[in-house]
Amino acid sequence: MYVADTIAAISTALGESAIGIVRLSGEDAIKIANSIYQGKDLSQVDSHTIHYGHIIKPQTAQIVDEVMVSVMRAPRTYTRENVVEINCHGGVVAVQRILEATLDAGARLAEPGEFSKRAFLNGRIDLSQAEAVMDLIQAKTNKAMDASLDQLQGSLSHKITSLRQRMLDTLAQVEVTIDYPEYDDVEELSTQELQQTAELVQKEIQAIMHQAQSGRLFREGIQTAIIGRPNVGKSSLLNALTGFEKAIVTNIEGTTRDTIEEYVNVRGVPLKLIDTAGIRQSDDIVEQIGVEKSKKAMDAADLIILLLNQAEALTDTDRELLELTKDQTRIILLNKQDLAPVLKLDDLRPYADQEEIIQTSMLNESGLDALEAQIETKFFSGNIESKDVNYLLNTRHTQLLKQAIQALTEVLEGTELGLPVDLIQIDFTRAWDLLGEITGESVQDELIDKLFSQFCLGK
Repeated sequence: MYVADTIAAISTALGESAIGIVRLSGEDAIKIANSIYQGKDLSQVDSHTIHYGHIIKPQTAQIVDEVMVSVMRAPRTYTRENVVEINCHGGVVAVQRILEATLDAGARLAEPGEFSKRAFLNGRIDLSQAEAVMDLIQAKTNKAMDASLDQLQGSLSHKITSLRQRMLDTLAQVEVTIDYPEYDDVEELSTQELQQTAELVQKEIQAIMHQAQSGRLFREGIQTAIIGRPNVGKSSLLNALTGFEKAIVTNIEGTTRDTIEEYVNVRGVPLKLIDTAGIRQSDDIVEQIGVEKSKKAMDAADLIILLLNQAEALTDTDRELLELTKDQTRIILLNKQDLAPVLKLDDLRPYADQEEIIQTSMLNESGLDALEAQIETKFFSGNIESKDVNYLLNTRHTQLLKQAIQALTEVLEGTELGLPVDLIQIDFTRAWDLLGEITGESVQDELIDKLFSQFCLGK
């Protein structure tokens, strides 16, 4: 059991609200809260009960605020320590005054993520579950939240733990070979066991990473660059998808000079929309910078939405953009269908497949449903269900899994070369350790501190 001092922090967002919460966790949480609370004796109340009263200044008995206080005794709490939550009136001043009262009574201001860090150190959750807490807080859609909840319940942890146990069983058998080398056939059998287990675990890791691609899109959103030459309707599309006037729309070319980013929810999936400056040749230095940013956004995008003006013939810039994006996942919007047509679908046959093209009018907001349906189909085969997203991998998880795959590849190469079993075991053990870093079973203290420092203050 991790034992430390008692910490306190504001656990609700700062600002005006009906209720604010100040949370305490630690061995003296109930004692400290009781010293500034006027009402029932909190040291005598049952665990997991809530009580009406007032927070006071002990020296003067002056009332600070009217509150409801929740008392939760260890170990049945989030941190497995004594936890008290003081529910007060919302607003910056009210919660700040109560936080100051807890600090004056002996609590210490919590560091960012320290509540979740204590939950991890006390064995309440593992590291991947702790990271899922932040995914849950930052979820932008219902499906992202559902997937985060699954990971918080241990979907990734259980899989990694199962693989590590399988590897541990194999390592135990290898130790027999090292300890009893007089049995000639044991080394051959151990090498075969290492090879079989390495192949199985490597295959399972690759399956995790494949499934996690959808999870990444749920967490981070589909990086979507809206591109095209000036005045084809890019900013109008951004405004139509977001539902408000995020970007300035005029008939003057070059109005958008910098990238504009906004998240939108498309059928349960977050899109990180990037409205780019119109791509064209310009002598304006500021506009040139905007065009360069547009090209960089295009290179980094998961999805390109390329707008063309059907009221005008194809230009050299249009052809250049069609050529630049031909190998990327893209959707082409043949926009301004409310105007007399000049550019026909047949004109685009040399540059694009017909199924890539959607006819739209930003003025009438027509074609948006078809756009959303095609996005869903391109990324999720038209059948997007959060229950099918088993794993939400962050960058740390992904890098560790890639390193584990490489270590297992070296195991397999070693068995092919006929290396001694104790040498092969080194790479096998390294893969086992790398998987342990995902759940925190073989992670260094410095990494733990770094990870939890990225959490919000009261979590």
